Amino acid sequence: MTNKTIDKNERTSEFIKQIEEGREEQSSFAKVLIGMTIVFVGVVLAIFIIADSDKFFVNTFGENSFITKTYRKISKADTKKEHADFSLPFGLRRQNILFLGVDASENPDDPWTGTRTDTIILVNIDPKTKSVNALSIPRDSKVYLPRDNGVNKINSAHAIGGVDMTKRTVENTLGVKIDRYVMVHDEAVKEIVDAMGGLDVYIEKPMHYHDYTGKLHIDFDKGDHHLTGQQAVEYLRFRHDALGDIGRTQRQQWLLRSLMTKFKQPSIISKIPDIISVAKKYVKTDMSFYEMSQYAGLMKHIDMDKIEVSVLPGAPNQKGYISYWILDPQKTQEVVNRVVYRDKVYFDENVSVSASVLSSDSEKGDEIIEHLKNTGIDVKCAGKIKRAHSQFIAHSKKITNDYYIKLSKKDEIFGGLQFVYDPVNYYCGETDFTIILAGN
Repeated sequence: MTNKTIDKNERTSEFIKQIEEGREEQSSFAKVLIGMTIVFVGVVLAIFIIADSDKFFVNTFGENSFITKTYRKISKADTKKEHADFSLPFGLRRQNILFLGVDASENPDDPWTGTRTDTIILVNIDPKTKSVNALSIPRDSKVYLPRDNGVNKINSAHAIGGVDMTKRTVENTLGVKIDRYVMVHDEAVKEIVDAMGGLDVYIEKPMHYHDYTGKLHIDFDKGDHHLTGQQAVEYLRFRHDALGDIGRTQRQQWLLRSLMTKFKQPSIISKIPDIISVAKKYVKTDMSFYEMSQYAGLMKHIDMDKIEVSVLPGAPNQKGYISYWILDPQKTQEVVNRVVYRDKVYFDENVSVSASVLSSDSEKGDEIIEHLKNTGIDVKCAGKIKRAHSQFIAHSKKITNDYYIKLSKKDEIFGGLQFVYDPVNYYCGETDFTIILAGN
């Protein structure tokens, strides 16, 4: 084998690794960001439902508090006017909500201006089917910015023209209409955890890392910890191990579960004013409280494990010192049609279906293969892989979420997998879908 061939193979391997890590991070963080926002909206809604009296709010939060004023505004609002601008859940029109996670600002008095959107997720909600699709947009996607701002990374749109330019850029790039947006600042996690009095987290291994330039100091031993807000951020930012970004996204999931567990405790009621105060500063949206309450009501009926997730398909590209994610136009349109416009292909059960199985545990992989064969599915490829989350990845248009649900009902061994749509199948041969089984 020549050196040229070896170099080519190494570049191909690195290319695939970048795609895998990027998509794993985007799909996992999609659930985290959506989950945190829903949890917050749900808590606020619960307070208004449980304590439905003006006297309660005055005694608990004060006569002129933000919460009391908001309650009075909703209670006295003209019903027809409030409902006129909003079709969910009373109407059946699908809604597109843009979720944005922004980085730290250099201006302590303004946490939003000049920030970049490190997380961009377009969420499509269908009230008729009570389902949610999430389309992650890689932050390095090479796009044209409106207002003659030329070619740039999509995460630069917010720094240049704020949320309006970000919305227009996404709409122009994907050919969609954005109905509402929700922005969450980096500081939100730190402040909310502190407002809740800390968070109990089991740290799975020793974590020690010091970056004096970046002012990041991480010192955790393995075991149970009660984390402050700053420590929670450090735990999430740790990535200096063999798992890299994959390990980081896994820790995001674990922290979210701890956060949701804390929200269920009765003692959280006394901390609501502080949490609301944090949200006022670090969560920005163009939704009214009435709209948020309706979304929260709908979310109670949605199975979060059945969210269909996809990432805009493309490939990494280096131009000088700048790295871009170059979108594949044809595959991007396929994903938008599937995830946003909900185009579906009729599935003929008489047509053969093929699958790939990748697992970190050979015994688990063999068991899944055996069960697939028993259901009449042709397993064309199998292998090993290290992943933080188990997934069911559909590559063919005919493999829908409905197909996966039917499959899991036939055999419960297929249940509990995150459903992902990815028309680019680089895993293990040309198959209709891939099952990935993560380790413990």
